[in-house]
Amino acid sequence: MPQKSHLSSSSQKPRFTPNKNQLVPLLALLLLLGGGLAFLKYGPLGADESGTEYSYEEELQLLEADARAACEEAGALVLNLEAEEAEPVVIQAEVSRGDTVSKILEAWLTGAEIHALAASCKSVFPLHRIRQGQPYTVHTRDEKLIRFEYEIDSESKLVVSRGDEGFVAEREEIEYNIVLHRVDGVIASNLFNAMVECGETAALAMALADVFAWEINFIQDLRVDDSFTLLVEKRYRDGEFKGYGRLLAAYFTNQGSRYETFLFTDDAGHSLYFNAEGESLRRAFLKAPLAFNRISSGFSHRRLHPVLKDWRAHPAIDYAAPAGTPVKSVGRGVITFKGFNKGAGNYVAVKHMNGYETMYLHLSRFAGGIQKGAQVKQGQVVGYVGQTGYATGPHLDFRMKRNGAYVNPLRELTPRDQPVNQREMPRFLATQELCRDFLEDRRNLAEYSRSMPELKAATAAQAPS
Repeated sequence: MPQKSHLSSSSQKPRFTPNKNQLVPLLALLLLLGGGLAFLKYGPLGADESGTEYSYEEELQLLEADARAACEEAGALVLNLEAEEAEPVVIQAEVSRGDTVSKILEAWLTGAEIHALAASCKSVFPLHRIRQGQPYTVHTRDEKLIRFEYEIDSESKLVVSRGDEGFVAEREEIEYNIVLHRVDGVIASNLFNAMVECGETAALAMALADVFAWEINFIQDLRVDDSFTLLVEKRYRDGEFKGYGRLLAAYFTNQGSRYETFLFTDDAGHSLYFNAEGESLRRAFLKAPLAFNRISSGFSHRRLHPVLKDWRAHPAIDYAAPAGTPVKSVGRGVITFKGFNKGAGNYVAVKHMNGYETMYLHLSRFAGGIQKGAQVKQGQVVGYVGQTGYATGPHLDFRMKRNGAYVNPLRELTPRDQPVNQREMPRFLATQELCRDFLEDRRNLAEYSRSMPELKAATAAQAPS
């Protein structure tokens, strides 16, 4: 068997291979030097094949013309090389179960290159956080990777490009074609079904419920023939619907009372919902810790216990819901208890401001990051509906205390958050008027654009997924 020779890196001499940007001046220089050497060899005066003699100045003009022709010939050669260069190949796919970046890119990169690519992404988006089902795109040329894109979420993507000095990673916004839609619905049973009847999805129903979560209890307060009208952005890519954008405004009529809300972003960049008077819809506590379910047992000072079969107080609201339904903290606070109790099962207690405390009982399991002493935000999931402890079926036992005494959560009216700043009220009223024009058919929805002056500050709002 013939032996392969191995040279150390120190003994190998690198071969110079000009790229296309270096080729034009290099060829022109060689041709020019060739003409210059001929000039030096034959002197200032020369003659062509016909015997015609040229002066010094004429020789320089001829050499200059030869150089220009050489550049043109070299440029044509480079264009031919570019024409022969392979077209890029684009591969689009989704992250599969068990996929890693190494597994995805091993066909085009060495192990060292994958390590270098991952290092370039570390401060932008660590690649160990890629998730199953997320789209990615690989751009290659001559079977070598030149660009890698990964959609982080519905708003942004990671873009990694190969440059002369290695890989460069950036986070870019995903571009959508934004179209404004108006949705009108009437309640026949619940909000979810009404939204489906309108041709929309559960995501929009949840978004609308979240907006009015401090005004309407969607478990207890809804009635047949309640109605709603809302403005929502829809996002499209290549003509395909890719989810909802911002919910800009909504009317909701509940038991004869009309509630209105308008999205507004203040000068500090905080996007919140306000009513027509500029009052915040956000309050200290949500109306309920979960949505789209029913109250199976109310607050009572005397109730027959379904398990123990004796009469006792029931200072709580029981929400019947499927096992696994997310349970949210109704307000911002600190967790004072997370654990198991024989009667309450798995439960969480949260201490809030102004002497309030809430408890969430019979959970099947706790949410990630929920520990005693941890801070929670309003609307943050603390656990999931279950049947632990003394419970005859899956439900949430929700309790509230004020200054140590139990109170009925359904009767507590807590203060609102900060209203629109008076200095910003003219801009808020202009935003409100624009939304009313769209809601009430005084303006064509096709005229909508995010660049409208009334909406230009409201670009940071959260979109329903």
